[in-house]
Amino acid sequence: MNYGEHFSVQKEDILNLLKSNFSLEGEYNFSDLTFGAGGHTLAIAELFPKSHIYSFDQDPDALSNGQKILKENSLEERVTLIDSNFENFSKKIPLNVKLDAVLLDAGVSSHQFDTGERGFSFRFEGPLDMRMNPNAETPNAADILATYSLGELQELFSLYGEEKFSKTIAKNIVEKRTQEPILTTKQLEDICFHSYPKKLRFGKISPATKVFQALRIKVNRELDVLSDVIGQVIPRLNCNGLFMIISFHSLEDRIVKHSFKSWKDDAYPIEVLTKKPILPSSDEIFKNSRSRSAKLRVIKKVNEWPSKNKYAKKE
Repeated sequence: MNYGEHFSVQKEDILNLLKSNFSLEGEYNFSDLTFGAGGHTLAIAELFPKSHIYSFDQDPDALSNGQKILKENSLEERVTLIDSNFENFSKKIPLNVKLDAVLLDAGVSSHQFDTGERGFSFRFEGPLDMRMNPNAETPNAADILATYSLGELQELFSLYGEEKFSKTIAKNIVEKRTQEPILTTKQLEDICFHSYPKKLRFGKISPATKVFQALRIKVNRELDVLSDVIGQVIPRLNCNGLFMIISFHSLEDRIVKHSFKSWKDDAYPIEVLTKKPILPSSDEIFKNSRSRSAKLRVIKKVNEWPSKNKYAKKE
């Protein structure tokens, strides 16, 4: 399968952060926790020619394409492409390796959204899968719709989708599945569409958007994995190392913001570089509308706690 075109979200912001914190001629260890189409990894490798990059992906399509583009760019010796969910970060990065910068782009790749048989998008007819690793022996979206109770579905759509009509949608799913299995994206989209009041069915956001988001998050345990990996990465950073996370919805951003703050107050000296998240430029949003909801937050591991006294003298 050909890997679809993908725009690397906030790539210039990431590169500017790295350029302002590291010498272009330095020898560094970086990690890209979501390789995808390789845009971030390739850009970092080009900018820092003496660096080594440990990149993660669990999607077989991304891994196959990744090996190809690494070979085409003669990067096989400088980029280690790891076949794994980044939740296994601490197990997959060699214990003797300390990292100078780690990037996590928490978004779903354009390839996954644009490949109908993956079931991530209701724009295409396809099976309700949504697993980022379709070979994983874990429940897919159709399994959840078939087995969750009315109350569990309502809670899922409300919690992970922030869907205001979660009760109606859950009720209609339970009713529909007594008549036939709900197995395709278009079946679910139709249920969501008819669960909305008529006057709200044709708004800017499709009635199915938040339900699809909630199912994808649940299928891939996205919020749990995000919370867990933050605690794995920070202890593995070198002094002055950066941890950069791009999130795409309020649930993710809230986790990143609060996790960074809690680590700042915990065992490791951490400086939060983004009191407010860095947002995509208007030019980037024009070129890639999917970047419009992105938020980039960054922390730096430091030698000692930043002084809380704004009048304290700097050495």
